Order: sequence, then C-alpha cells, then structure tokens
Amino acid sequence: MAVWLFDVNDLKILPYKLLDLGPCDVRVRMKAVGICESDVHYLKIMSCRHYVVREPMVIGHECAGIIEDVGTEVTSLVPGDRVALEPGHGCWRCDRCKEGLYNLCPEMKFFATPPIHGSLANQIVHPADLCFKLPDNVSLEEGAMCEPLSVGVYACRRAQVGPETNVLVIGAGPIGLVSLLAARAFGAPRIVVVDVDDYRLSVAKQFGAFDTVKVSSNIEDVKKEVEIVQKAMGGVGTDVTLDCVGFNKTMTTALSATRNGGKVCLVGMGHCGMTVPLTPAASREVDILGVFRYKNTWPQCIEFLSSGKIDVKPLITHRYGFSQKEVEEAFETSARGSNAIKVMFNL
Repeated sequence: MAVWLFDVNDLKILPYKLLDLGPCDVRVRMKAVGICESDVHYLKIMSCRHYVVREPMVIGHECAGIIEDVGTEVTSLVPGDRVALEPGHGCWRCDRCKEGLYNLCPEMKFFATPPIHGSLANQIVHPADLCFKLPDNVSLEEGAMCEPLSVGVYACRRAQVGPETNVLVIGAGPIGLVSLLAARAFGAPRIVVVDVDDYRLSVAKQFGAFDTVKVSSNIEDVKKEVEIVQKAMGGVGTDVTLDCVGFNKTMTTALSATRNGGKVCLVGMGHCGMTVPLTPAASREVDILGVFRYKNTWPQCIEFLSSGKIDVKPLITHRYGFSQKEVEEAFETSARGSNAIKVMFNL
C-alpha cells in the first residue's frame, strides 16, 4: 500500500506494485516518512517549480526503514538493518556523475519527483548504495530527518562554513532551521536568523541562534532591516548568508547584508525569476552559490546525529499513523504551517 496523489487535495491509500528486486537493490519496510514542503506543493498545485504531476504518483521522499530483503550482490546490508534512504540516484554514466556531481545528473531519479514514485508506502525497493545503516543511538525518525538535514549540510559545505564564519540564515522554516543546526555543527561562531514569524524565530533562538531579527515582506524595508541585522551580528560582518526562502526580497536582503568578499548561498527556490541588485553585489565581490539538493551527505548527517552535535528531534512537532484519515490530516497540518515544523508519519 502507498499514498497516491491523484489531483489537487486528492490523496488515497491504494495498492502499490513494487519494483523487482535487482542484484544491487534492497527491499525496505518504511517506518518513518516526513512531509516536505515540495510534497505540499504537489498536493496543492500539482507542481513544484518545473516538475509537474501529470499522472498518479506515490508521494514522499524523507524516509527511513528496516531492510527486509537484499539482492544477490549486496554485501553491506542484511535483513533487519535499520537504514536512512537517500532518495535520488543518478545514471552514474554522464559527465556530472563521473565528476561526483550526481545531484546535477540530467537523468536523476528522485523519490516523488514526477514521474518517479515516492516512498510514503509500506515497502519500497531502492539501491543498496543509497541506504545508510543507522547506529543504535539514532532513531528511524532521525534517520528520515537526514534528508532535510542534508540540504543544510550541503549548503554549509558549498559556502565553506567553519569556525571563523559568521552566518546569516534567512527563513526559519524547516530548511532554515536545519541550516542553522548545520552551521552550528560546522563551528560557525555567530548565526543570526531572520524571519517574518515570531514563533519560528523563537524556535531558532532555542536551537542556538546568536540572535534573531523579525522582518517584513515589504522589499522597501530592506535597507533598515539590513542595518538591524548588522547590529545583531555584533558589527563583525556577515561572511555567509544562506537564503532558505528564495524570494526577491530575501535575495536582495542577502546580497545587501553580506560583507565585501562574502558569499550568498541560494538554498530556497521560492521564485523562479528574480529582480535583485546584482551589480552592487558584484562590485563588492559577493559570490552567489547555487544549491540543488545535496550529494554525499548521509554519512556526515548520521555522524552529526550519533555524536550529538545535531539534535533534530525537537523539529518533529507532529506525528501521524498510516490511515486515510491521518494522511489527510497530516498534510493539512503541514500545509497550514503555524506551529508545525516537521510532520512525520510512523508506519
């Protein structure tokens, strides 16, 4: 059984035919699956950026489970192992894959990205190389959280966040919060978080933000808000800004708030097209870095969780079972936002 998306606000639990188990694959019984904002986009408008749902699709991609069977050539995993699943795999043949940039593979197959089915199902078949064994002190829910955490970890890697990097995080939604946690784990001494929502900012403060700044959605307020951010940063300058929203205003803020020679990392993809002050940023040699998903992050995420450097458990604010009623309620809870950060299914 799996959760199928048929149309706007139309989810149904129905039978799902598993893929054949290949020699390098494993069959996994799903135990924990989180709801991502992209899942909500598909539910509400049947698309996310340029990906469009044109036929019924199984939804979900943040997941962890227990190995039930392994292919004939799999030696790294055995039935009973608890694993976190990386949801996307490249072709391993193109130039990008050969360079190690498999997240940019033009033939990428990614859970719940049309037309590929997702993982909100009782069982799925997946390449063994993309299933990472969890240590005893890391729960299955935490394993599922490796997916959103990977976005923050990869962003920090791209921006080379370290012990001498002061970081501004724009947006205190789930991705902004995991980016905050990742930046802390990489040793950033000062992290300021900005958002339009008081509750989200209070959560960011609880998670270790050096300071928080409430901002508006009005682009006319950028100049004065940048001044407030600079004061909140303690006058030391923002070395790296992680824009976890991706709107005209947030990127304008990011480019304006980052010091000369600093870096802006565009993590969120709220707007496909933007009008932003590139020339002033270029004259100050502010580098703009793109982030698309992640690559080779699961081992580091698991190490951060196992060592206690990152605790993602407080991010899971709502839990649901695997019934038609609970599936509908879970997605509506996630779509409403409010005090819901991460909504998790326990299968």
